[in-house]
Amino acid sequence: MKSSSKRFRTERDSLGVKRIPENAYYGIQTIRALENFPITGIPIAHYPHLPIALAHIKKASADANRALGLLTAANHRAIVRACEEIVKGHWHEQFVVDVIQGGAGTSTNMNANEVIANRALELLGKRKGEYQHLHPLDDVNLSQSTNDVYPTALRIAAYLMLQDLKHSVEYCAAAFHRKGYEFRNVLTMGRTQLQDAVPMMLGQAFTAFAVTLREDIQRFGEVQRLLTEINLGATAIGTGINTHPRYRTLVRKFLTQDMHIRFVTAPDLVEATQDTGAFTLTSGTLRRLAVKLSKIADDLRLLSSGPIAGLGEINLPAVQPGSSIMPGKVNPVIPEVINQIAFRVIGSDVAVTIAAASGQLQLNAFEPIIGYSIFESIRSLNDGCRILADKCVSGIKANVERCRTNVERSPGLATILNPFIGYERAAAIAKECLATGKPVADLVLARGWMTKQELDRVMRPELMTRPTMTSRSTKRKLRGH
Repeated sequence: MKSSSKRFRTERDSLGVKRIPENAYYGIQTIRALENFPITGIPIAHYPHLPIALAHIKKASADANRALGLLTAANHRAIVRACEEIVKGHWHEQFVVDVIQGGAGTSTNMNANEVIANRALELLGKRKGEYQHLHPLDDVNLSQSTNDVYPTALRIAAYLMLQDLKHSVEYCAAAFHRKGYEFRNVLTMGRTQLQDAVPMMLGQAFTAFAVTLREDIQRFGEVQRLLTEINLGATAIGTGINTHPRYRTLVRKFLTQDMHIRFVTAPDLVEATQDTGAFTLTSGTLRRLAVKLSKIADDLRLLSSGPIAGLGEINLPAVQPGSSIMPGKVNPVIPEVINQIAFRVIGSDVAVTIAAASGQLQLNAFEPIIGYSIFESIRSLNDGCRILADKCVSGIKANVERCRTNVERSPGLATILNPFIGYERAAAIAKECLATGKPVADLVLARGWMTKQELDRVMRPELMTRPTMTSRSTKRKLRGH
């Protein structure tokens, strides 16, 4: 039988008293945040790397405070164990405050302090809310401020999420690389400004997609190195008030040991506490990947357009019916969703840029929107890369004959004649080919500018897909006609 009432405990802070659900590990300041910031409906637990990052920080801080004799052995053990449970994935449902909040992340920091404190109290054999034994601020938040904990947590969470994203980008790039090999002998027409250019292998286009994506894996590695510079020990504005002189060194050492990531303390903590440069660069790098993915998605939609009244050079896998009125229509829905992910990421980068530029004096109060924007961009790109690889790229088929026919009918073939008959003559041939639809080779033969044997030797579209510079003597001989 369902209980008709909930049990509550009472907690007090400097503003008054609140009732807290008895089974909740969070406390009064988290309740206030829930009341004050019903903004997105997305709790910070939606991005699990953030609670994990906060737990690592609180554990390292407890270790440092214990080493300095500022925390009792019993409370240290309880805090560390509670943090380790969160790192393993426990209690994440207790991280309930909205991702967008006022207070420069204070609500997130307090949510973590309260969850860790109440779980630690349980481990000590006490009841939730008995803060006289172990306090969210006096013990869990000892030697810390939101202003060094929160930005460090954002950096760690972004670092971990980028690690996942790098794997997803490589997964997508590998799918394109495999298609590049599969299509290595499929002749097609390269295009510039949506006009016929010169022939290429379809495999070259797909290999280029793989290469451009893999470039961003390297960029993310560079960004991750910037994110390892932290301001723990800065406390309120970077002066380190209320910390032991050795705290900042110890907390960095314990965090590095715990996470097996080489963190460095920023050389100037006042600067580091107000600076959001690493976040703007992270967001910009995410935007760069989004722009590339959107361009690739556009190319796939163009190449697959038709199937009759378009390019129709490739077929994308059919994943769902495309119309409620047009029978048999199948749309490029996977590239379309990649485009939309990219639009969102680009918009989020604008939000990060404005927020970063709007911080005043010794603190940027808008780091919550910065963190949310970056996390959401990483999550969307991570999912998008895998969806693109699995539901689109892996199933693409080439329309080989259509690709070759487009090449053979294209005036772009005249380009290969430039070294032999000169640019002006080649341009005239291309113009007439376009006007009459006659093949380039037939028009050259009709003018007597080259013999059939000479054309057979040089008018091989496959040769146009790689360097084929001819010797000066051969060009002089051919131009003599």
